Amino acid sequence: MFSMTGYGKGEYKEGGIELTVEIKTVNNRYLDVSVKSPKSFNAYEEAVRSLVRGSLSRGHADVFVGFNDRREQAGRLTVDENAARAYVQAAERLKELFPGIADDLTLTALLRGADVIRTEEDAADDEQVFAALTAALSAALEKLNAMRAREGEKLAADMLARMDTIETLVGEIAARAPCVAENYRAKLFERMREVLADAPVDEARLLSEAAVFADKCNIDEELTRLRSHISQFRAVCREERVGRKLDFLVQEFNREANTVCSKSNDLAVTNAALALKNEIEKIREQVQNIE
Repeated sequence: MFSMTGYGKGEYKEGGIELTVEIKTVNNRYLDVSVKSPKSFNAYEEAVRSLVRGSLSRGHADVFVGFNDRREQAGRLTVDENAARAYVQAAERLKELFPGIADDLTLTALLRGADVIRTEEDAADDEQVFAALTAALSAALEKLNAMRAREGEKLAADMLARMDTIETLVGEIAARAPCVAENYRAKLFERMREVLADAPVDEARLLSEAAVFADKCNIDEELTRLRSHISQFRAVCREERVGRKLDFLVQEFNREANTVCSKSNDLAVTNAALALKNEIEKIREQVQNIE
């Protein structure tokens, strides 16, 4: 079982290449991958997403790539001709507006203009850089999943402990349920005797009323399904990618607990059912953190 929250960092330093990959993940219903890297790595974004999708199935992942190329062919200078032309045109226009100001535009001054000269790392189509990126990303994913697995173990332990509490509550409800109809029948007889005093009581009619009530408040099916859900929940917790399965099971737990509450005409059963719903809600909150 994996938590959707985690962090991993991978580094590659060899042959003049220094590359760092960091991954942060948080909860999300579906898998969403955001890649932040130098522009020269744009060609690798889809490969990065593909590697991340191989390790994650749900959650939002932010991938940060840092790159420093210390090889001799680390980069090249390029001139943005459009930017340079714009600077020159702006200078000429200012000269027209303010003829009294000395014109000191030189090539050196133009070179200092923002974005006129750019350094481009020659990362695109570089097999060595791509291999470094793959190695660093794989290391980051491995550390991320190790952290998510540790967190997942804690979540599983908490949910399974609550499932034990749920099983106890279901047992209490099951033990109390047979008494509900009998208590209703006894109270019905007592009330009729108080109302009719010495008049004869139609026991057949009272038994019929008690039988109808017993049928309406019967929760045997709900208890059976709850026990089945408990067994399934424990089995699913032994798997890895379980978030969606557990989310569905929690919905089923809620449905049965609500039905028990609606059918209950007994304070003890109602209290136990409310406690059951409280535990289910706590598990539901934890399930939102599971991949």
